[in-house]
Amino acid sequence: MRTTFTILVFLFSIGYLNAQIYVYEGKSSFSSDIIYNLKNSKVYKKRSSFSSDIVCNIQGNKIYKGRSSFSSDVIYTIEDGNVYKGNSSFRSDIVFSIKDGQIFEGSSTFQSDVIATIRDGKVYSGRSSFSSDILFTIDGYVTLIEFVAIWHAVNYCY
Repeated sequence: MRTTFTILVFLFSIGYLNAQIYVYEGKSSFSSDIIYNLKNSKVYKKRSSFSSDIVCNIQGNKIYKGRSSFSSDVIYTIEDGNVYKGNSSFRSDIVFSIKDGQIFEGSSTFQSDVIATIRDGKVYSGRSSFSSDILFTIDGYVTLIEFVAIWHAVNYCY
């Protein structure tokens, strides 16, 4: 009995670790509207799992271009909700920050500087909560750094 339980827990853990997160265009949840997928710390185009379709990858607190792991290919460094350009950690290099489900331009926390709002797996334009303002939908839980990788793919590679 104990062995069976251990095997079930192990299989569940493997399934969870290999979970694939889909990103849909707008408010859709149709498979034909998948624009990206996240698996094993890599963002792929559409439903692909080919290495040639990797848009960016996550290593530690950094997001890299494509399959690269070279320091010259760092797109963002994430620390304490702040997203820095490249390898930087200087305040002047903050591209945007994420706090309380909102994405702010630069290091601002003013409501007038909200770029997007994240709520229930949906990302809305600005401070909106209207379904017509949904930019994209994520079908599962993602970490902050995974979200930033998806944000980059949707906004700069789509």
